[in-house]
Amino acid sequence: MELGQLDHINLRTSNLEELTAWYERVLGMKSGARPKFKFSGAWLYCNGKPSVHLVGVDDQPNGTDPKLEHFAFSAKGLPEFIDLLKSEGEKYQIREIPDFSIVQVNIWDPDGNHIHLDFSLLETEGLTV
Repeated sequence: MELGQLDHINLRTSNLEELTAWYERVLGMKSGARPKFKFSGAWLYCNGKPSVHLVGVDDQPNGTDPKLEHFAFSAKGLPEFIDLLKSEGEKYQIREIPDFSIVQVNIWDPDGNHIHLDFSLLETEGLTV
């Protein structure tokens, strides 16, 4: 077996509209086609692929539900992304990953889900964070 790249993440939320808008506004994803399930939700697309599946629930998931520590995307355009986060007033943390030439930008969606975007370390040249 050979694993391919990550297909999608599925998140349950009682804040469907807010989460959908946040992924569109902050990560530039686009809402798109979704099967006609018997429950509410949204599929958010990245490069034409449905990468984040949101499922609407009545109550916020509690401690007995499975937890997701984080999910990650590779990305390009670090300076523009930092500018967007600042203009949106979003909390973020930047961390260089030793020995991999990667810089991570860690962010959290409105439900507190941890996401990191991995950029080439080369994109940090001349960047003030």
